[in-house]
Amino acid sequence: MNPETIGKPIEILLVEDNPGDVRLTLATFQAGGVRNNIHVVIDGEEALAFLRGQGKHAGAPRPDIILLDLNLPKKSGREVLAEIKADPQLLDIPVVVLTVSQEESDILQTYDLRAHSYLTKPLLLDQVMKMIQSIEEFGLVIVKLPVT
Repeated sequence: MNPETIGKPIEILLVEDNPGDVRLTLATFQAGGVRNNIHVVIDGEEALAFLRGQGKHAGAPRPDIILLDLNLPKKSGREVLAEIKADPQLLDIPVVVLTVSQEESDILQTYDLRAHSYLTKPLLLDQVMKMIQSIEEFGLVIVKLPVT
């Protein structure tokens, strides 16, 4: 798919408190060449404020996809996911959980909360790049959201 033929960049909300993971994710998306706008928030409360356009996030764009870490300060990723899926204005936004946890209980709970995908953060750079490219493809090709 040629990124130049895509009209509107995909809006991505990255909810991640680890600065190293944020830098790596941003660099990988940039290297992928797909048009996107990535918005970064560092805790669960800020994620919900962004999604609801509250406070400093007034006028924030509606994300096409949310990349959500499970282990966040202030409000956990699980709590954020539960609130997103309980909110009629937000529930149709695909949420991809990105986490280091490989615990079966985390995986089951996340899908019970209606996450679209559960991805374990890879340790090697080439694996990170493949994962980010698959997320970009998911956002550009697979996800068909209604125009709001």
